[in-house]
Amino acid sequence: MTLTTENSGRRLFITALRGLYSNLHDSAETILRVVAGVALVTHGLGKISDPFGAAGMVEGLGFYPGAFWSLLLSCTEFFGGILIAIGLFTRPASFAAMFVLLVTVWFHWITMGQGYQGAEKSIIWAAIFLFFAIRGGNRHSVDARLGREF
Repeated sequence: MTLTTENSGRRLFITALRGLYSNLHDSAETILRVVAGVALVTHGLGKISDPFGAAGMVEGLGFYPGAFWSLLLSCTEFFGGILIAIGLFTRPASFAAMFVLLVTVWFHWITMGQGYQGAEKSIIWAAIFLFFAIRGGNRHSVDARLGREF
């Protein structure tokens, strides 16, 4: 797989920045992936210590049986965040995280009636995980070290 920088053929206003942009392209993407993964782990930390604690909440959203979905939510946030941060199985872990965030968009926007204002952060996070679900890990990922990815 050949990696190219996104700005190699673009006309820049300040052409002297081309080298800087090219050199930092993969690093910026890696930082975003690691930060997103660590944030997801941090968010899931409370849930993984009580993996069935959200059963009532997920049933309130229509996901039955609550114990199953609560466990899945806990594992997705905690273990999925670790996988995303290190770049292992990046696409499926990011897809699962994106799904969780889209459910929270529904919850805040529709169920709670908060509209965009309530769902804004979830929309942004869902978009970040969509990016990695499509793009996968880059050369600074375990997927790249293994030479295989989804």
